[in-house]
Amino acid sequence: MDKIYICPSLMCADQLRLYDGIKALEEAGADLLHIDVMDGCFVPNIQLGTSLIEAIRAEFDIPLDFHLMIESPGDKLGFFPIREGDWVSVHYETDRHPARTAAKIAALGAKPLLALDPETPLSVCEDIIDCFEGLLIMTVDPGYAGQKLIPAAVGKIKRARDAFGGGIIIEADGNVSFENAEKMKAAGANALVCGLSSLFSGEYSLKEAAEILRRTI
Repeated sequence: MDKIYICPSLMCADQLRLYDGIKALEEAGADLLHIDVMDGCFVPNIQLGTSLIEAIRAEFDIPLDFHLMIESPGDKLGFFPIREGDWVSVHYETDRHPARTAAKIAALGAKPLLALDPETPLSVCEDIIDCFEGLLIMTVDPGYAGQKLIPAAVGKIKRARDAFGGGIIIEADGNVSFENAEKMKAAGANALVCGLSSLFSGEYSLKEAAEILRRTI
């Protein structure tokens, strides 16, 4: 729990200046680049296609934090340039065999995380948590940036930390503002997906926003 991972969400970055933005995020000390993949089925949006992800992979060495908001993710891992050191989150709600998918991800050298929607109870992962290296806990409804925090989700982070101990990653995803980041860390999150309410608010440069966030947590 000593390290808090900062994972900027690229869906919130300036898409016309993405290369410069990623360079700035590297210089600001981002730990992983959060890659939201949406298929328009599980969530009502389409985001970050495979060609763009391949281009990012070819240009940058920073690890990627894949968040697969897609149907049957275990059948589609080969669509993505997953490599050692990456994180890959798959949703409990869309995967019929999450433990098998976790094994496939681990075989690629990446860390498998189980993602949970706000309304999905922690109890669903009791029998499979040992197959994963962490949880991604949605603190807003998945699909769109700029939503308000679901307050009960902070309590869910705490319950997850209490239930599963200090050895796993607990990643908070949704409305990670400077203020909420502090609350999420206190609840037990050790990875934060940062978007429009902090890193990409436009109020500060990416470097300044990252420095504020680090001081906050």
